[in-house]
Amino acid sequence: MNTIKVYKLTLIGLLLLGATVMPTQAQDYPTRAVKIVVPFAAGGPADNYARFMGQQLQATLGQNFIVENKPGAGSIIGTDLVAKASSDGYTLLMMSNAQTVNESLVAKKPYALLKDFVGIAPINYSDLLLVVHPSVAAKTLSELIVLAKSKPGKLNYASSGTGTPYHMAGELFKAMAGVDITHVPYKGSSGARTDLLGGQVDLMFDAVTTMTDYARAGTVRSLATTGNVRSSILPDMPTVSEAGVAGYEATIWLGLMAPKGTPDTVVNRLNAAITTIVSRPDIRKQWSDKGATPMVMSPVEFQAYLEQDVKKWAKIVALSGAKQE
Repeated sequence: MNTIKVYKLTLIGLLLLGATVMPTQAQDYPTRAVKIVVPFAAGGPADNYARFMGQQLQATLGQNFIVENKPGAGSIIGTDLVAKASSDGYTLLMMSNAQTVNESLVAKKPYALLKDFVGIAPINYSDLLLVVHPSVAAKTLSELIVLAKSKPGKLNYASSGTGTPYHMAGELFKAMAGVDITHVPYKGSSGARTDLLGGQVDLMFDAVTTMTDYARAGTVRSLATTGNVRSSILPDMPTVSEAGVAGYEATIWLGLMAPKGTPDTVVNRLNAAITTIVSRPDIRKQWSDKGATPMVMSPVEFQAYLEQDVKKWAKIVALSGAKQE
């Protein structure tokens, strides 16, 4: 055999070996620790469920799943960190509808969600709870609307940052109820919640999974939930739509994504593991008791859901006139 033929055969052999090894590596995934980046501050739903899912995935897949909080710029800093990570399945993004909101809210970002990421699986969703500090002279949603209209710009509402579900719930409420209330963004939901409890801000839309206990204790006054139907853990609380703002609906949902190019085998393995976890009766009951509902989708279904959610929030951003702050 001449040198050229030997070279060609060697090259073909290496290519075939690579094609064989790569799927095998993906099938063995994970072989080392996996990092879950949470682009939000500690203490909120995304952080809490990331840590819970990390523990469950560790038990299921046999490797450590380490949570790292990288908050800032309304989730953009941490999200960009994952966008630039290796597409090997060892850096994942814990995301919420804050990321789908930012696609239309933030004109200039260092990444494009649907271009630079692939959806792995959703985790759960929950309603929000509209609460006011007890010093606010409103005991019902109707009274809050009347109060806000009598004092344009005087009442304020806290959120965990621009573009987050808490912010957009407030902006949608402003637009649909015809009120002028001032947005006060925080670096995370814990800080917003603390200042609401202390009376530094007047009201907040917060996840039922974290705010319900405060409402039951009387440290805040709850006025309405934000889903299409009443919350299972607050059945006596009307929805915003029932209480006077017809058609209003806003929720928070969570999911996992990976950098674009992550092998399908890895995505499918993670999706299968997450689906098994969130489908367990004990976990479904545990979450239901807190007001969270598990979500189950294939990677293809989740990708389609992401595309639709980006379109949905683009319409709401336009309707509300929300701006990046």
